[in-house]
Amino acid sequence: MAFVVGAGPLVTRSNKGWNRGMPPRGRCIVRCTQQLSKPVGSEEDEKLQGRDMTATVREFVTEESLESADETRALDLEVQRISEGRAAESRRAVIEHGSDSTRAVHGGERVKGGKKAKAILDAISTPVVMSSTFTFRNSAECIMYNMGSYQSFEYGRYGNPTVRSAEEKLMALERAEDALISASGMNAATTMLLALVPENGHIVVTTDCYRRTRQFIRTLLPKMGIRATVIDPADLATFERILKTEGATLFFSESPTNPQLRVVDVPGVVALCKKYDVISVIDTTFATPVNCKPVTMGADLVIHSGTKYLAGHNDVLCGALAGRADLVADVRALHGVLGGVVDPHAAYLLIRGMKTLELRIEQQNRTAEKLAAFLQHHPKISRVWYPTIPDHPDYETAKKQECKGWGGVLSFEIAGPTFEKSTFDAANRFVDALKIPYIGPSLGGTESLVEQVCIMGYFDQPLEARMDLGITNGFIRFACGIESTNDIIDDVAQALKAV
Repeated sequence: MAFVVGAGPLVTRSNKGWNRGMPPRGRCIVRCTQQLSKPVGSEEDEKLQGRDMTATVREFVTEESLESADETRALDLEVQRISEGRAAESRRAVIEHGSDSTRAVHGGERVKGGKKAKAILDAISTPVVMSSTFTFRNSAECIMYNMGSYQSFEYGRYGNPTVRSAEEKLMALERAEDALISASGMNAATTMLLALVPENGHIVVTTDCYRRTRQFIRTLLPKMGIRATVIDPADLATFERILKTEGATLFFSESPTNPQLRVVDVPGVVALCKKYDVISVIDTTFATPVNCKPVTMGADLVIHSGTKYLAGHNDVLCGALAGRADLVADVRALHGVLGGVVDPHAAYLLIRGMKTLELRIEQQNRTAEKLAAFLQHHPKISRVWYPTIPDHPDYETAKKQECKGWGGVLSFEIAGPTFEKSTFDAANRFVDALKIPYIGPSLGGTESLVEQVCIMGYFDQPLEARMDLGITNGFIRFACGIESTNDIIDDVAQALKAV
């Protein structure tokens, strides 16, 4: 079963990206409507006759113009002595003989070498680099940076050392070629879609997903002529029929999904995507790379709301994307234009959180699986949504993928008339009777969280929409923290007495 959002013919995706906010060569963004300040045929115009009008500034670069960069090659300890040479001494003299205002601006910072450089390299924790701008010691370094041969940063919107450290840690966890950290999970998803799907493109997505992702796909993408075909997460036959008859640019699904914990057959999806030249993107926020690595199964990209398990302490907002280097580069280029930048301190907290990811996930996996098993036969529960429960629609798919676990989130439904006030009130009583979890909309942190989904995420949605999505009045989403498994089960058991 499938339905379509938006309309428009398919076009081939362009691989041309943006370089630090500038359009690719030969691409005109705004047409010039003003006349040149000098008339055609002027002296300046005559000098330009015969010049290659497609040439970039690179035409002026010579080996001689780059020689000065050898004296100030940044923080590499092999050349630190050189970098503290004559240029550093002259700058130090300017500071020492300057006024108080000059000293206040540059003292202790302008000369980067010496003890500070060594200490930064020796620090066990990655330093938080709170700088919006990164400078160059001479024009040669700036030229080499633009040519890609000087490894540094230029402006905070295009990269930061602390952020890059977090990206490299995620690359290691996902076994990915590259990674990009952004301001939120939604930013990661929306920037990815805008960067990789062309105008009038076509994407295939699954029915159960985070509400705001669905909202973006249904309301904003159609304005660019991008249409979406929505299929059941398990319906590979429909997926192949769509690819065979209509084609697509990109497949995007969570696995497990939110809030019904549906599991996508990632190897099956990847095989079809490769066969029909479609980009495959899997959101594994609920699973984490500890449990499941779609990149190693052949997926092109994975996405996370890093706010959740990756950071893990309910104190960070960030998003993450990892996978094929060429696709990440395309997204990174647009990310630099849209500006969804993560704060360096948030990146530091993300680094700290990922250090304990496996330890936390092992506990959360265990608690969720045991809680699901306890609820499966409870007389006041009509249904449990967790991949290890035999009556879950994707139980066999989950077993086949042999993932280490499915995370700490499970959903279940309080027994009763599904859309009646009596069930709504019973779910209220259950949530309010719990002692350990906080009532809140997120997941993945050390503290357990619980929500009555029709209130927290669908309060303003009409009955028709809630029925279509299966969000009943008794639908509960429980995100297990790292508290004692037995304590959580005991708390849920006593709260159910209030139903």
